[in-house]
Amino acid sequence: MWNNLQSDQLDGMIAETIVLNGAKGDPIHAYFSRPLYKTNLPSIVLIPHIPGWDEWCRETARRFTQHGYMVICPNIYERVGHGNVVEIAQKSREQGGTYDENVLGDTQACIDMLKNDPQSNHKVGVIGMCSGGRHAFLAACKCEGLDAAVDCWGGNTVQAEESLNERQPVSPASLTADLQCPLLGIFGNDDKRPDVDEVNALEAELKKNNKDYEFHRYDGAGHGIWYYHTPMYRPEAAIDSFNKVIDFFDKNLK
Repeated sequence: MWNNLQSDQLDGMIAETIVLNGAKGDPIHAYFSRPLYKTNLPSIVLIPHIPGWDEWCRETARRFTQHGYMVICPNIYERVGHGNVVEIAQKSREQGGTYDENVLGDTQACIDMLKNDPQSNHKVGVIGMCSGGRHAFLAACKCEGLDAAVDCWGGNTVQAEESLNERQPVSPASLTADLQCPLLGIFGNDDKRPDVDEVNALEAELKKNNKDYEFHRYDGAGHGIWYYHTPMYRPEAAIDSFNKVIDFFDKNLK
């Protein structure tokens, strides 16, 4: 829980950029944070959002580490090139976005690395926001070794046939039968992508396939509830939903 810290606990973390082999063996950069002084740790793969492999993602990784998690956030935009991370993400959007195949391969590489880390308890979750929420749902259906997944306001999780293309060849919702772990969803009822109808459609698929899930929807909130650096930020909903995410990960990963 937020601010549930003990004054006498040994505390500390290390956070750094590393290089690992991602999809198809491509070397990619990743931001890796983990607690000091501790072992038998649960882990999280944080999939970046459309704004990029940015400062907010790295701060969020450290925030989860503050709560006892090893966290790795891969640069899923690596294949576009290097430069200012926001500009690189924009360049990716101009090219049509990332390939689902590459994101899933990068995520699988992160899962494998975390499970084999000597500090690991061998349990790994995945979380993503915005496009990363869509990718987190895909990973929970397609990647091996996940124990929990969190979709934060992931748009395009339910896609019409005509919106599919070589970069996004399948609607994530159509893979719901393959969902391998418990799922938590965080959504704003004023969001336009996903809107309420899309969230309802995704929930219907989860119910139809008897999946273990819980959705939390917030009135007066739209997209990007946690983005404190934007007008989308909703403090009360942000803290409440963050606590729900921590509780969910604690239940399934610790």
